[in-house]
Amino acid sequence: MSEYQYYEFQAIDRRLTAEEQATLRRSSTRAKITATSFVNEYDWGSFKGDVDGWMDRYFDAFLHFAHWGTRVTKLRLPSKLLDEKTARLYCVGDRASVRKTGEHVILTFALEDEGGGDEDSDSQLASLIGVREELARGDLRALYLGWLACVQSEELDEDEREPEVPPGLAALSAAQSSLAEFLQIDTDLIAAAAKESAALATDGPTPAAVRAWVAKLPVAEKNTLLARVIVGDVQVSRELDRRMRKETTRDAPTKAAKKRRTVGELSSEYERIAEERKRAERAREAKRKAQQAREQQAARDKHLAAIAGSELSLWTRAEAHIAKKLPKEYDAAVALIVDLRDLAERSETRGEFDRRVEEMCEKHRQKRGFIERLEKAGV
Repeated sequence: MSEYQYYEFQAIDRRLTAEEQATLRRSSTRAKITATSFVNEYDWGSFKGDVDGWMDRYFDAFLHFAHWGTRVTKLRLPSKLLDEKTARLYCVGDRASVRKTGEHVILTFALEDEGGGDEDSDSQLASLIGVREELARGDLRALYLGWLACVQSEELDEDEREPEVPPGLAALSAAQSSLAEFLQIDTDLIAAAAKESAALATDGPTPAAVRAWVAKLPVAEKNTLLARVIVGDVQVSRELDRRMRKETTRDAPTKAAKKRRTVGELSSEYERIAEERKRAERAREAKRKAQQAREQQAARDKHLAAIAGSELSLWTRAEAHIAKKLPKEYDAAVALIVDLRDLAERSETRGEFDRRVEEMCEKHRQKRGFIERLEKAGV
């Protein structure tokens, strides 16, 4: 039996050297290897490299997918951009975990889906990789989603309190939505968590504010930063962005901190929202069915009005269909008889209709296919 697996690594902050690519090649002769990626699919064998070792040395993002339901994604960020202690407040279980290696922090999001996996494994890392840049900019919503995944998998005690709720949970980015889908986090649980999440600020620093902040930096520091930009250090922009936001908001008045909910309190809110959604869905479904029934009844009324007065012709046609002794002809005959029944009820001649049906059944009692169809139609 084939056991499909998919492995993908991506290098983002720097390109792999030719020597590094050659080292990776020794682990696989079939993999597609470039200066920024390693991709391979396995139908019978398995990955022979060291995932954690490769993440430590070469790559910034990783995806593993197996047809039996295993799915894992890893993201590596410079510790200058994501503090390990902060990450550990959110990554507290098997579904979301963190480790420190050298100058980097590596996040792992994992899921064991007993229902198996989907067929689009080769497109999932591309949809998730934006989470890394958002985290580097200080957006912690992805970390909170990891914590919610741990809550959903019942890895936390009922009395444990949630970490700080980041703003914007009610309006996740495309990458964050992909992560929530990847981890199969219930949308009702996200909605419950978002109840205590402030709106996401949409106004960034103005160009004038940026210039004013940069002007205060020491000349020597600005020279160092400019040199890093020239040699291609992609982290400079992220570091400056985080630093400026932190320093410009340091003295800003802060709102009183909201009481952080326990897992039990969050679960109760989740159940309430889920029941409310189901109730609304039931109401919408009932309304849809009622409208559908009205439309079907209107169509039925129109059909009966069109054939009213042609009862004798309908009986004759029904007999002609029955005489052909074919299943589809029996179906056509029963459809005509049902029309005749409804016309009889409208014209208050149901007694005459019942008499004719009894005569027809007696005449064709050997035709079990027809009789069974007539009984099934409730005639």
